Amino acid sequence: MERFAYSINDTAKALSLGRTSVYAMIADGRLEVFKLGRRTLVKAESIRRLIEGQG
Repeated sequence: MERFAYSINDTAKALSLGRTSVYAMIADGRLEVFKLGRRTLVKAESIRRLIEGQG
């Protein structure tokens, strides 16, 4: 089954970046997030768009 969202740590690993860089991308709108309880999750589609150069 395909994942729809990733944790901040998983996103950082997938993009080979640090957590601070991931949070910076969230702040400037390059990555879309949502809250589930206390967790902040990054939408998988926004990660794909970023990697493909459309983000």
